[in-house]
Amino acid sequence: MRRGISVAPFGELSEPALVAELAAAAEAHGWDGFFVWDHVAYRDPVREIADPWITLAAVAIATERIRIGTLVTPLPRRRPHQLARETATLDRLSGGRLVLGVGIGSDGTEEFQPGRFGEEPDGRKRAVLLDEGLDRLVAYWGGEFEPRPLQQPRIPVWVAGRWPNRRPLRRAARWDGFFPIELPGPEALAEYAAEIDELRGGLDGFELIAEAEPGADPAPWEAAGATWFLPDFGPEPAALADVRAAIEAG
Repeated sequence: MRRGISVAPFGELSEPALVAELAAAAEAHGWDGFFVWDHVAYRDPVREIADPWITLAAVAIATERIRIGTLVTPLPRRRPHQLARETATLDRLSGGRLVLGVGIGSDGTEEFQPGRFGEEPDGRKRAVLLDEGLDRLVAYWGGEFEPRPLQQPRIPVWVAGRWPNRRPLRRAARWDGFFPIELPGPEALAEYAAEIDELRGGLDGFELIAEAEPGADPAPWEAAGATWFLPDFGPEPAALADVRAAIEAG
Protein backbone atom coordinates (compact mmCIF):
# COMPACT_ATOMS: atom_id res chain seq x y z
CA MET A 1 0.00 0.00 0.00
CA ARG A 2 1.30 3.42 -0.96
CA ARG A 3 0.90 6.59 1.07
CA GLY A 4 0.01 10.05 -0.10
CA ILE A 5 -0.66 13.55 1.16
CA SER A 6 -3.83 15.32 0.02
CA VAL A 7 -4.42 18.98 0.88
CA ALA A 8 -7.06 21.56 0.13
CA PRO A 9 -5.22 24.61 -1.28
CA PHE A 10 -7.16 26.88 1.05
CA GLY A 11 -6.07 29.59 3.47
CA GLU A 12 -2.33 29.68 3.99
CA LEU A 13 -2.04 26.68 1.64
CA SER A 14 -3.36 28.81 -1.23
CA GLU A 15 0.26 29.85 -1.89
CA PRO A 16 1.56 27.54 -4.68
CA ALA A 17 5.21 27.90 -3.65
CA LEU A 18 4.39 26.74 -0.13
CA VAL A 19 2.44 23.73 -1.40
CA ALA A 20 5.34 22.84 -3.70
CA GLU A 21 7.67 23.02 -0.70
CA LEU A 22 5.40 20.62 1.20
CA ALA A 23 5.35 18.24 -1.77
CA ALA A 24 9.15 18.24 -1.91
CA ALA A 25 9.25 17.50 1.81
CA ALA A 26 6.77 14.65 1.34
CA GLU A 27 8.97 13.15 -1.35
CA ALA A 28 12.05 13.48 0.85
CA HIS A 29 10.24 11.69 3.71
CA GLY A 30 9.31 8.74 1.53
CA TRP A 31 5.70 9.50 0.65
CA ASP A 32 4.42 8.15 -2.68
CA GLY A 33 1.94 10.80 -3.78
CA PHE A 34 0.84 14.41 -3.34
CA PHE A 35 -2.65 15.54 -4.29
CA VAL A 36 -4.69 18.75 -4.12
CA TRP A 37 -8.39 19.54 -4.09
CA ASP A 38 -9.94 21.27 -7.11
CA HIS A 39 -12.34 24.15 -6.32
CA VAL A 40 -13.04 27.66 -7.56
CA ALA A 41 -15.32 28.34 -4.57
CA TYR A 42 -16.08 26.32 -1.47
CA ARG A 43 -18.16 27.52 1.47
CA ASP A 44 -17.73 29.87 4.39
CA PRO A 45 -15.31 30.51 5.99
CA VAL A 46 -13.08 29.53 3.04
CA ARG A 47 -12.20 32.55 0.93
CA GLU A 48 -8.59 32.00 -0.20
CA ILE A 49 -8.33 29.24 -2.82
CA ALA A 50 -5.50 28.41 -5.23
CA ASP A 51 -5.92 27.10 -8.75
CA PRO A 52 -5.01 23.39 -8.62
CA TRP A 53 -3.33 23.17 -12.01
CA ILE A 54 -0.92 26.03 -11.48
CA THR A 55 -0.25 24.66 -8.00
CA LEU A 56 0.43 21.20 -9.41
CA ALA A 57 2.77 22.66 -12.02
CA ALA A 58 4.81 24.07 -9.14
CA VAL A 59 4.65 20.68 -7.42
CA ALA A 60 5.81 18.91 -10.59
CA ILE A 61 8.89 21.12 -10.81
CA ALA A 62 9.69 20.68 -7.11
CA THR A 63 9.50 16.85 -7.18
CA GLU A 64 10.89 13.99 -9.22
CA ARG A 65 9.31 10.73 -8.08
CA ILE A 66 5.93 11.02 -6.38
CA ARG A 67 2.56 10.73 -8.07
CA ILE A 68 0.66 14.02 -8.29
CA GLY A 69 -2.90 14.93 -9.15
CA THR A 70 -6.30 16.27 -8.18
CA LEU A 71 -8.64 14.67 -5.65
CA VAL A 72 -10.99 15.55 -7.13
CA THR A 73 -11.80 17.57 -10.25
CA PRO A 74 -15.54 18.17 -10.77
CA LEU A 75 -15.44 17.44 -14.48
CA PRO A 76 -19.02 18.68 -15.18
CA ARG A 77 -17.89 22.28 -14.57
CA ARG A 78 -14.79 21.90 -16.74
CA ARG A 79 -14.50 22.11 -20.52
CA PRO A 80 -13.06 18.73 -21.53
CA HIS A 81 -10.92 20.19 -24.31
CA GLN A 82 -9.30 22.67 -21.94
CA LEU A 83 -8.79 20.00 -19.28
CA ALA A 84 -7.25 17.71 -21.90
CA ARG A 85 -4.64 20.37 -22.71
CA GLU A 86 -3.93 21.07 -19.04
CA THR A 87 -3.57 17.43 -18.06
CA ALA A 88 -1.48 16.39 -21.05
CA THR A 89 0.84 19.34 -20.49
CA LEU A 90 1.16 18.61 -16.78
CA ASP A 91 1.74 14.92 -17.42
CA ARG A 92 4.63 15.80 -19.71
CA LEU A 93 5.99 18.41 -17.30
CA SER A 94 5.98 15.87 -14.45
CA GLY A 95 7.58 13.10 -16.48
CA GLY A 96 4.41 11.00 -16.59
CA ARG A 97 3.36 11.18 -12.92
CA LEU A 98 -0.14 12.65 -13.16
CA VAL A 99 -3.34 11.08 -11.83
CA LEU A 100 -6.71 12.67 -12.61
CA GLY A 101 -9.30 12.27 -9.88
CA VAL A 102 -12.83 13.08 -11.06
CA GLY A 103 -16.34 13.37 -9.69
CA ILE A 104 -19.64 15.14 -10.21
CA GLY A 105 -18.93 17.82 -7.60
CA SER A 106 -20.51 18.40 -4.22
CA ASP A 107 -23.89 20.05 -3.71
CA GLY A 108 -22.53 21.37 -0.42
CA THR A 109 -20.19 23.86 -2.08
CA GLU A 110 -20.88 27.23 -3.67
CA GLU A 111 -19.78 26.01 -7.10
CA PHE A 112 -23.08 24.39 -8.00
CA GLN A 113 -25.46 26.75 -6.23
CA PRO A 114 -28.07 28.15 -8.63
CA GLY A 115 -27.08 31.56 -9.89
CA ARG A 116 -23.50 31.45 -8.57
CA PHE A 117 -21.54 30.50 -11.69
CA GLY A 118 -24.19 29.10 -13.99
CA GLU A 119 -23.13 25.48 -13.40
CA GLU A 120 -25.58 22.57 -13.55
CA PRO A 121 -27.20 22.20 -10.08
CA ASP A 122 -28.76 18.77 -10.72
CA GLY A 123 -26.47 15.94 -9.63
CA ARG A 124 -27.94 13.38 -12.02
CA LYS A 125 -27.39 15.67 -14.98
CA ARG A 126 -23.83 16.30 -13.79
CA ALA A 127 -23.27 12.53 -13.74
CA VAL A 128 -24.16 12.42 -17.45
CA LEU A 129 -21.78 15.32 -18.09
CA LEU A 130 -19.06 13.46 -16.20
CA ASP A 131 -19.36 10.35 -18.37
CA GLU A 132 -19.47 12.40 -21.56
CA GLY A 133 -16.48 14.45 -20.43
CA LEU A 134 -14.42 11.36 -19.67
CA ASP A 135 -15.13 9.95 -23.12
CA ARG A 136 -13.98 13.21 -24.71
CA LEU A 137 -10.83 13.34 -22.57
CA VAL A 138 -9.82 9.86 -23.72
CA ALA A 139 -10.33 10.87 -27.34
CA TYR A 140 -8.24 14.01 -26.93
CA TRP A 141 -5.49 12.14 -25.07
CA GLY A 142 -5.61 9.37 -27.67
CA GLY A 143 -4.47 11.55 -30.54
CA GLU A 144 -7.09 14.18 -31.32
CA PHE A 145 -4.73 16.59 -29.55
CA GLU A 146 -0.95 16.70 -29.80
CA PRO A 147 1.29 16.30 -27.95
CA ARG A 148 -0.20 13.32 -26.22
CA PRO A 149 0.39 12.60 -22.52
CA LEU A 150 3.58 10.72 -21.71
CA GLN A 151 1.59 7.99 -19.97
CA GLN A 152 0.14 5.49 -22.38
CA PRO A 153 -2.47 4.37 -23.16
CA ARG A 154 -3.66 7.36 -21.06
CA ILE A 155 -3.45 9.26 -17.80
CA PRO A 156 -4.91 7.16 -14.93
CA VAL A 157 -8.41 8.20 -13.87
CA TRP A 158 -9.64 7.73 -10.30
CA VAL A 159 -13.37 8.23 -9.77
CA ALA A 160 -14.70 9.64 -6.50
CA GLY A 161 -17.94 8.70 -4.78
CA ARG A 162 -19.59 9.40 -1.47
CA TRP A 163 -20.50 6.56 0.89
CA PRO A 164 -22.83 4.64 0.60
CA ASN A 165 -23.66 5.49 -3.06
CA ARG A 166 -23.15 2.68 -5.57
CA ARG A 167 -23.48 4.47 -8.90
CA PRO A 168 -20.03 6.07 -8.64
CA LEU A 169 -18.68 2.63 -7.78
CA ARG A 170 -19.99 1.19 -11.04
CA ARG A 171 -18.51 4.14 -12.92
CA ALA A 172 -15.14 3.72 -11.20
CA ALA A 173 -15.01 0.04 -12.15
CA ARG A 174 -14.66 1.14 -15.78
CA TRP A 175 -11.60 3.25 -15.00
CA ASP A 176 -8.43 2.93 -12.91
CA GLY A 177 -9.31 3.65 -9.30
CA PHE A 178 -11.96 4.55 -6.76
CA PHE A 179 -11.74 7.27 -4.12
CA PRO A 180 -14.65 6.81 -1.67
CA ILE A 181 -15.38 9.84 0.49
CA GLU A 182 -16.64 9.81 4.09
CA LEU A 183 -16.19 6.08 4.63
CA PRO A 184 -17.27 5.07 8.15
CA GLY A 185 -14.45 2.55 8.46
CA PRO A 186 -12.39 -0.20 6.80
CA GLU A 187 -15.40 -2.54 6.69
CA ALA A 188 -17.11 -0.18 4.25
CA LEU A 189 -14.04 -0.16 2.03
CA ALA A 190 -14.00 -3.95 2.06
CA GLU A 191 -17.61 -3.92 0.82
CA TYR A 192 -16.64 -1.66 -2.04
CA ALA A 193 -13.59 -3.78 -2.85
CA ALA A 194 -15.71 -6.93 -3.11
CA GLU A 195 -18.20 -5.22 -5.42
CA ILE A 196 -15.48 -3.82 -7.68
CA ASP A 197 -13.83 -7.23 -7.79
CA GLU A 198 -17.10 -8.70 -9.05
CA LEU A 199 -17.71 -5.91 -11.55
CA ARG A 200 -14.21 -6.04 -13.01
CA GLY A 201 -13.52 -9.73 -12.62
CA GLY A 202 -10.52 -8.93 -10.42
CA LEU A 203 -8.72 -6.06 -8.77
CA ASP A 204 -5.34 -6.34 -10.50
CA GLY A 205 -4.07 -2.88 -11.39
CA PHE A 206 -7.03 -1.12 -9.77
CA GLU A 207 -6.43 1.50 -7.08
CA LEU A 208 -8.56 1.85 -3.94
CA ILE A 209 -7.85 5.05 -2.02
CA ALA A 210 -8.62 5.32 1.70
CA GLU A 211 -8.57 8.36 3.98
CA ALA A 212 -8.36 8.44 7.77
CA GLU A 213 -7.37 10.96 10.41
CA PRO A 214 -3.63 11.70 10.65
CA GLY A 215 -1.88 9.16 12.84
CA ALA A 216 -4.49 6.43 12.28
CA ASP A 217 -3.25 2.86 11.87
CA PRO A 218 -3.22 2.10 8.13
CA ALA A 219 -3.10 -1.69 8.61
CA PRO A 220 -6.90 -2.25 8.82
CA TRP A 221 -7.37 -0.23 5.65
CA GLU A 222 -4.72 -2.21 3.81
CA ALA A 223 -6.37 -5.43 4.97
CA ALA A 224 -9.68 -4.11 3.59
CA GLY A 225 -8.13 -3.65 0.13
CA ALA A 226 -6.72 -0.12 0.11
CA THR A 227 -3.82 0.41 -2.26
CA TRP A 228 -3.37 4.06 -1.21
CA PHE A 229 -3.70 5.60 2.26
CA LEU A 230 -4.09 9.36 2.81
CA PRO A 231 -4.26 11.37 6.04
CA ASP A 232 -7.55 13.29 6.09
CA PHE A 233 -7.03 16.88 7.24
CA GLY A 234 -10.74 17.68 6.99
CA PRO A 235 -12.85 19.96 4.79
CA GLU A 236 -11.71 23.28 6.24
CA PRO A 237 -8.31 24.92 5.71
CA ALA A 238 -5.69 22.63 7.23
CA ALA A 239 -3.17 24.09 9.63
CA LEU A 240 0.25 24.21 8.02
CA ALA A 241 1.80 22.79 11.20
CA ASP A 242 -0.52 19.76 11.05
CA VAL A 243 0.41 19.01 7.45
CA ARG A 244 4.11 19.39 8.17
CA ALA A 245 3.81 17.08 11.19
CA ALA A 246 2.05 14.39 9.14
CA ILE A 247 4.68 14.61 6.41
CA GLU A 248 7.57 14.40 8.83
CA ALA A 249 5.96 11.45 10.64
CA GLY A 250 6.36 9.51 7.41
